[in-house]
Amino acid sequence: MKRKSRYLSLMLVWAVALIATSCSSKLKPLSQQNFNVTPSPMETVGNQVPVTINGTFPEKWFPKNATVTVTPILKYGDKELAGTPYSYQGESISGNRVTIPHGSGANFTMTSSFPYSPDMLSSELYLRFDGRIKNKQSTLPDLKVADGVIATSALADVRTTTPSVAPDGFQRIIKEAQEANIMFVIQQANLRQSELNKSDLTDWKRRVEQAFNDPRQNVNVEVSAYASPDGGLSLNEQLAAQREKNTSSYLENELSKRNIDTDVYARYTAEDWDGFRQMVSASDLQDKELILRVLEMYPDSETREREIKNISYVFEDLAATILPQLRRSRITANIEIIGKSDEEILTAWKNNPKELSVEELLYASSLTADEKEKERIYQYVTANFSKDYRGWNNIGTMFYKQGNYAKARQAFDRAAQVNPSAPEVNMNKALLAIMENDLETANELLGRSAGANGLDEAMGLLNLLQGNYNQAVGAYGNSLSNNAGLAQLLVKDYNKAKQTLEAIEQPDATTAYLLAIIASRTNNFNDVVSNLRTAVSRDKSIGTQALNDLEFAKYRSNQEFMSLVK
Repeated sequence: MKRKSRYLSLMLVWAVALIATSCSSKLKPLSQQNFNVTPSPMETVGNQVPVTINGTFPEKWFPKNATVTVTPILKYGDKELAGTPYSYQGESISGNRVTIPHGSGANFTMTSSFPYSPDMLSSELYLRFDGRIKNKQSTLPDLKVADGVIATSALADVRTTTPSVAPDGFQRIIKEAQEANIMFVIQQANLRQSELNKSDLTDWKRRVEQAFNDPRQNVNVEVSAYASPDGGLSLNEQLAAQREKNTSSYLENELSKRNIDTDVYARYTAEDWDGFRQMVSASDLQDKELILRVLEMYPDSETREREIKNISYVFEDLAATILPQLRRSRITANIEIIGKSDEEILTAWKNNPKELSVEELLYASSLTADEKEKERIYQYVTANFSKDYRGWNNIGTMFYKQGNYAKARQAFDRAAQVNPSAPEVNMNKALLAIMENDLETANELLGRSAGANGLDEAMGLLNLLQGNYNQAVGAYGNSLSNNAGLAQLLVKDYNKAKQTLEAIEQPDATTAYLLAIIASRTNNFNDVVSNLRTAVSRDKSIGTQALNDLEFAKYRSNQEFMSLVK
């Protein structure tokens, strides 16, 4: 009996071992309940579809001598894309994979990202398992874990971003100041003939006469007389006043000889401490810092003068170099040069463009709403001012808005050859880089675009494509565009997004489509239908897009919605 009992026990152990061995040679399929996908449905961030998969290997599921590689697979149409694979191993396997205990199992997390394609609106996310036990493959079926992609962020469109136009430097009134100095001997106010015969004073009088006789110029004259800040205040005040009087009388006589009837404004400064400070600061005097400290420490004129004179070796240098330059009358001709009127510029453009400067030509482009006329102006600028980058850049913006991106690139490249650091050129080249999904280059170019017109809009777009939605909203500010409204929609500020989109001056199909998405997210079915009807009327392909868009999935059983989008 004992021998028989021992035999039965051995048979039982052998059977259990056989069953265990046979069971461990094959992995059991997992179920959807073992996985959680975030977000679900998946959602684009810029031009990517990122996904996080949290999973669980149940207790006693993972054999000690097994390895399993799990790969996310996005299937759409007849295509599929593989995501990032993750590998795991049992407790008896050595290697760098994540070890999963047989008895307790374990939780795990996988992250992956797929480059977005519009075909992915109707898609499915699967997990593919490559299981091996003792190097023998254990086949498991692909497991579906998520449906579809919400691609609202992919509606960001670089083509609608306004390229940067380089500005003109045209000024209707150009202000010019022509100066000359009449110098005086210490403690004297008489005008010396040697000063009155100087060439700069002769040139000054000639320029005033020219401005007065030119109907496109206005001129007036200022006299500012000074005494140097040495000597007593009372004496200096008398000197400065007499210097101003003598200078003004001389100028009035000279202007009268030339029949110049213009205003002469006169003033005097008893002690020119401001001029003294400026000249000392600009000098190479050895102890100029000491002198400047004295000026800061002592606001009183007499104390200043005494303290500076106490530094005898310094005062000798001042008396020889600085003080003589302060004994003067400065005469200034304030001239206004009045430019051509808008009508004159346009007339010259049509009849004789050679009369116009490059600034006037570029300004002329802002005086017409005719895009073809603008292009002709820029063509003329590139032909006649080829070394000015603005002509090449601005005609490139015309090609860009026309959708001729190859010609736009050629124009921007030519502009960059002339001025590689021009902010407008770098911004426009960044837009082309975004168009090619080269966000790294775009980011670098935008970093060199400070001051370019429209830079905020370009930065908003880049942030949108990088998934930085709050930064995009900040960059767009109060801009009224589809992309600005999209950014506000993506941060779920639906009221602001609606206000932005409804205020766009020239709305298109995308404008209405975005309003329909807002209406769907806020459960306003009437506005969904109204806006989709508008969008379809502007672009018939919008209907198919809406039918496949998970933003409207809840309406697929609604007859009115289906009749509109089919």
